[in-house]
Amino acid sequence: MNAEFDELVQVAGVIDQAEADMLVRSGVRYLGFPLRLAVHREDLSEQAAASIIRGLRPPARGVLITYLGHAAEVVELCDALGASVVQLHGDIDASELRKIRQRHPRLAIIKSLVIGLHSAEKLLEIVERTAPLVDAYITDTFDPRTGATGATGKTHDWRASEQLVLQSPRPVILAGGLHPGNVRAAILEVRPAGVDAHTGLEDASGRKSEEKVRQFVVEAQSAFRMIRERS
Repeated sequence: MNAEFDELVQVAGVIDQAEADMLVRSGVRYLGFPLRLAVHREDLSEQAAASIIRGLRPPARGVLITYLGHAAEVVELCDALGASVVQLHGDIDASELRKIRQRHPRLAIIKSLVIGLHSAEKLLEIVERTAPLVDAYITDTFDPRTGATGATGKTHDWRASEQLVLQSPRPVILAGGLHPGNVRAAILEVRPAGVDAHTGLEDASGRKSEEKVRQFVVEAQSAFRMIRERS
């Protein structure tokens, strides 16, 4: 397993600097910034995101989450933000992934695998075709009502993600409807490299709840520790 993604906890949809500070303080390692989206509205401006990302200190890292499908646009936006990790949620061609590798060899690439949008066979075909060009995958849930392929707040059949974990030569991060009440069970069933949450950590105002974030991190770390101890 790529150590960079080992027992990773990511939280997406950072709203502002105060929320970013809270996430880091709570033990979140990857902070996701959804920008240039197909369905949802951005949580903050690209300028604000760049300011936060450039101010992060290891092990915290900023992740550009985007639906862009052309290498030049992806690399340009990552450079503008100072992001060293990009999470690609669109149906990007392998040729464009190859160009990203060539233009920005140090950029870590996470490719989405959306459960419900594609069949299990199609998802495995995507893995076979793109594994040499990416560093990790992230599973997420398709919402047929809105057409959203992320930040849906919906879980999917974890057995589908479990099969991808077993068959992918790259680390697989589990996302889709995760929250403090189900993340432990999800990790123990799927055994992913890491987990990602977004709407499941928000309060009624739409901001991340520090209590929920801390509980999510504790539950995730506990589950990862249980797996290590059983190995």
